[in-house]
Amino acid sequence: MKQAVTRVWSRYAVFTGRASRPEFWWWVLFVFILMALSRALDAWIVVPALGIIPGPGGSAQPLSALVSLVLLLPAIGVAVRRLHDSNRSGWWFLLVLIPVIGSLVLIYFYVQPSDKGRNGYGEPDPLPEE
Repeated sequence: MKQAVTRVWSRYAVFTGRASRPEFWWWVLFVFILMALSRALDAWIVVPALGIIPGPGGSAQPLSALVSLVLLLPAIGVAVRRLHDSNRSGWWFLLVLIPVIGSLVLIYFYVQPSDKGRNGYGEPDPLPEE
């Protein structure tokens, strides 16, 4: 997981090249854990310390909003590189704009195996083994 997250951070806003399936899914797990922690910190520490009164549905989450903004570009970058790894254009990422169906199609694309060897987006870039 550490190698995948380090690689994604080192390619913060890079939308070229390829990202292997493990790199992508380790990143997704990292983002999920980080967002859960930031929401918990918001609820238990940040919002009470700042004296913010949450609106309907507990909408006050300043730390989570900041974390989301920081993670936005690397998340899009690794998603586009994952599409490249399965020999699809990064423009397919725009399917995320179609509610439900677009996300389901993208998940299907993300779980597809990587192209072996060179494709139109370069050489495969597997995570090194430890």
